[in-house]
Amino acid sequence: MSNEKVQPYEVKMQKTLDALGREYQSIRAGRANPHILDRLKVDYYGSPTPLQQVGNISVPEPRVLMIQPWEPSLIKAIEKAILASDVGITPSNDGKAIRLVFPELTEERRKELAREVKKKGDEAKVAVRNIRRDANDAYKKSLKAKEISEDEHEELNEAIQKSTDTFIKKIDKAVEEKTKEIMTV
Repeated sequence: MSNEKVQPYEVKMQKTLDALGREYQSIRAGRANPHILDRLKVDYYGSPTPLQQVGNISVPEPRVLMIQPWEPSLIKAIEKAILASDVGITPSNDGKAIRLVFPELTEERRKELAREVKKKGDEAKVAVRNIRRDANDAYKKSLKAKEISEDEHEELNEAIQKSTDTFIKKIDKAVEEKTKEIMTV
């Protein structure tokens, strides 16, 4: 009974966790990570096209990303897209491929990124708690409308609290793992 009333809120909590994971993929930790280019669009014959659809992205060395466009004429458009983005790395090309060389992160930059990771984690926790509050409000309305009993109301509140605790732990774990990745030289 209570599961179907808790599940839609758990789905929202899972989406919050997934969104946090995507955010963390775009934070570079001094190593080349192709995911930092996931949101990049290239002008391909007048239409914005995801970078992954116009070339091959590889990691030939730990701190180098290489983009090989399927059409050499796209090199300029890809460079322009990278420069206009928030990637923060200047591309270099040899006429056939574009290289992005990731600089070693300074201790200062690592700490800055770790703070950013924690902040995004805290925002995700707030989102999860807001979802819990919405659930509790909905359960309270159901109780007032006499759609559920006092006992059911208590069960639902306990169930949503358990879900909230579970997702908060998952967020903490994600923050911890990403921070460790960033701080590892």
